[in-house]
Amino acid sequence: MPLTVNLRHLDEHNALLSGELPVGELDLDMGDEMIQVTRPLRYDLEIQKLDEGLLVRGSLRLTLECRCVRCLEPFTRPLELKEWTCLLPFAGEDQVAVVNDCVDLTPFVREDMLLEFPRHPLCKPECGGLKTRTGKVRKSADGIAPSAWADLDKLEL
Repeated sequence: MPLTVNLRHLDEHNALLSGELPVGELDLDMGDEMIQVTRPLRYDLEIQKLDEGLLVRGSLRLTLECRCVRCLEPFTRPLELKEWTCLLPFAGEDQVAVVNDCVDLTPFVREDMLLEFPRHPLCKPECGGLKTRTGKVRKSADGIAPSAWADLDKLEL
C-alpha cells in the first residue's frame, strides 16, 4: 500500500503518519548487486496543508544490505534523513497529482532516499581491498597497499 494522505483530513489539523513502507512499494529495482534493499522504509511524518500546497516534514530510515566494492565483504548501512522536508505544490509545473482527494507521497520519498544511496559502498573508508589466501591485504614490494590508480600512474602518455 503506497504512502498516501487524504487532503480532507488536513482541513482541521495537521496529520501525523508513522509506519513502514514495504520494499515492493518503494520500487527500488536498481539492478545493482552491490546494494540491496531487503527491509521496509520506516517513516515518521507530519503533513501540513498550506494555501499553495502540502508541507511534509519528518524522518525517513532505511537499512541497506551492501557488498564492499573493494573487498566484496557484505555489510549493512543505515540511511537516515532526520529532518526531511518536502513541499508539494498544488499548481504550476511541479504540481502534485491529487486522486480522490489523496496525494501519494511514495515517489517523493523514493527519490530522496535514492539520492542518499552510496555510489560505491565501502565497509569502512580504510578498507584495503581483497585479501590474499593467507588473509592479509595485498601489498607492494615497499610494504604499501596498492591504490586503485597505481597501474594507471605508471602509464606514460
